[in-house]
Amino acid sequence: MVTAYEVGKERLIEIMKVKLKDLVEKPKWVDFVKSSAANERPPEQEDFYWKRGASILWQLYKNKVLGVNKLRRHYGKRKSRGVKPERHLKAGGKIIRSLLQQFEKLGFVEKVVKEVDGKKIVVGRRLTPKGISFVDNCAKEAS
Repeated sequence: MVTAYEVGKERLIEIMKVKLKDLVEKPKWVDFVKSSAANERPPEQEDFYWKRGASILWQLYKNKVLGVNKLRRHYGKRKSRGVKPERHLKAGGKIIRSLLQQFEKLGFVEKVVKEVDGKKIVVGRRLTPKGISFVDNCAKEAS
């Protein structure tokens, strides 16, 4: 059986993006929101939302457990500040959170909860077996 590690990442994300268009609904506000404070304009690609969603699924597949903050750091980039040195800025969290919430409704992702001093804390999110099989089926189709 082919896994996602054996297929090219770009090809896998393209196939997942096409399948996610049928499963995930794009909010109306996505076309008007910048994806990071480092960007000057909102994304111009029509399929940006689904591509980001496919990329998030790949990151969860690869890293097992990730939180929104780690994903924000991953998708952030360097901001040009004129004559001052560049700085890395995180990506916006709303797009990432809305995608993760839709993946939870689909059953692809679940929250990882850790108990500390009697309090339950959400550590991050991980793929469910349904999410893993979705990524592996896309990898099988890509090979």
